Amino acid sequence: MRQPDPDATVILPIVPEADPDATQLLAVVPAEAPQPARSGAPAAEEKSIGRSSAGMALGSLVSRGTGFLRTLLVTAALGSAVGDAYTNATLFPGMVYELLLGGVLSSVLVPLLVRARDSDDDRGEKYTQRLLTAAVLFLGLATLLAVAAAPLLARIVANGAQLDLTTTWAYMVLPTIFFYGLAALFAAVLNTRGHFAAPMWAPILNNLVLCGAAGLVLVMTTAKPTLADTPTGTVWIIGLGTASGIVLQAVSLIPALRKVGFRWAWRFDFRALRLREIARLGGWMVCYVAVSQVAVFAIAKLASYASDKHEPGILIYNNVYLLMMMAHGIVAVSILTALMPRLSAAAAAGRNHEVVDYLAKGTRLVVVLLAPISVIYMVLNVPIGVTLFKAGNFEQADALSTGIVTAAAAFALIPFAVSQLQTFAFYSLPDTRTPALINIPVVAVRIGVDVLWWLLFSLSSLAAGLMFGNALSFLAAVGLSGLLLRRRLGPLGLRAIGITVAKVAGAALVATAAGYAVTLPFDPETGGKVYNALVLVLGSAVIGLVYLGVAHLLRIAEVTEAIGMVKRKLGR
Repeated sequence: MRQPDPDATVILPIVPEADPDATQLLAVVPAEAPQPARSGAPAAEEKSIGRSSAGMALGSLVSRGTGFLRTLLVTAALGSAVGDAYTNATLFPGMVYELLLGGVLSSVLVPLLVRARDSDDDRGEKYTQRLLTAAVLFLGLATLLAVAAAPLLARIVANGAQLDLTTTWAYMVLPTIFFYGLAALFAAVLNTRGHFAAPMWAPILNNLVLCGAAGLVLVMTTAKPTLADTPTGTVWIIGLGTASGIVLQAVSLIPALRKVGFRWAWRFDFRALRLREIARLGGWMVCYVAVSQVAVFAIAKLASYASDKHEPGILIYNNVYLLMMMAHGIVAVSILTALMPRLSAAAAAGRNHEVVDYLAKGTRLVVVLLAPISVIYMVLNVPIGVTLFKAGNFEQADALSTGIVTAAAAFALIPFAVSQLQTFAFYSLPDTRTPALINIPVVAVRIGVDVLWWLLFSLSSLAAGLMFGNALSFLAAVGLSGLLLRRRLGPLGLRAIGITVAKVAGAALVATAAGYAVTLPFDPETGGKVYNALVLVLGSAVIGLVYLGVAHLLRIAEVTEAIGMVKRKLGR
């Protein structure tokens, strides 16, 4: 389940500065000989691209850090039950954002903006103005309808004691649908004009505003808010803080638009937008995202039943999902970013064997690098829950419940990353239809497992069951995608992947045993934050070192290459 991610921005692919060690891990086929710099791309421009890459990397790191801090502060300010109502209210703007950013915008509108920039006499100025005019009208209408339907939308995901508070917050945050869309479109316009800094740093302003609002609530309130008695000030500060942060994120991009020479003008000749082409190209992406949002509704509704009985609900589930996405973002997204240009170039040239090689290498890297993180999630789930999340009105019992869901996330992390890699392989071919069709049975599996868990097991374990449903659905996605990719590309190198997975499993089992052994004398469930932080550091160090040692002994190529890379860097 994806939540609105204000840290996400639409970024056109750029090539970072070369690192001979970093590229070595992905160099499964000989690289083409370097070409001399063209007159239109002098060395100064290449350095500028390198600086942009470095700036975006730093901005992404700060954005993720402040985003996680925002989550921690909101969790501490609201506690579990009230936090569930707030999380449910913020689902809907995120869904619209996903449809724009995850569907049409990145796959369709950005390429059309680039085409207009390169082919039109005015470098796409009028086309962009038409697009923004249409977007403002569409987003305005969608926002008005959503606000009018706030009580109905709240009832879809919430019930019982949550309903009134969810509805109140929904009225406050639903208007942000308009500004979420504008922020995404402004970022796309800036990216197509070579400006990357503002879209990367703007979400940080959003994060800081909500951090300030949550911090103010923590300072002002003395008692833990409840669904029956949440202070009016808390409701307004958090609600308006959420809304104003997103407004600021969008408005802060306007000076950058002026800097790159873009000027706003209303243009209503929409035929020139090639709307049929947009619908044709973006239809399958919208289908993919829309089907995923069905699972969001189902998960939120099921979690609300647990919240009604004072059991772990959507807030705890969502926090752990964010924690899993952070690991995925740091490790797997880096691999995807490095692989995507190679996959696309090989697919465009019809070199399917190279596509297979890169896909196999990326799969092995993802498994090797994420395995120790999965072990840490499983073994040290309680220290993670208490160290990261116990604060303010989010109490020890809530943190322990978070730990249980974190243990379930250990089984979802690697399947999710591999399924994403396979999806990107389809996109490189290019093919958006197949991933959209695959997503239908995958979401059906997810919802089916979630409903069965809700029917068969106690509500106290439902949040963990929802995460386990994710794991099984991601495994289904890996199986279906692998089958269809094999039909499309031929053998996928499963023997080499299987050998690596077997070795990684052996190293992970030994690291798991070592982690349990070293933490056995401790009692994290009764310890506080400092105690659990020390257990977390000790256990993580042991798990990491044992995993690396055993992986090296088993001659896992990716580990030995990485160790060699570190030795060479230290040698320099």
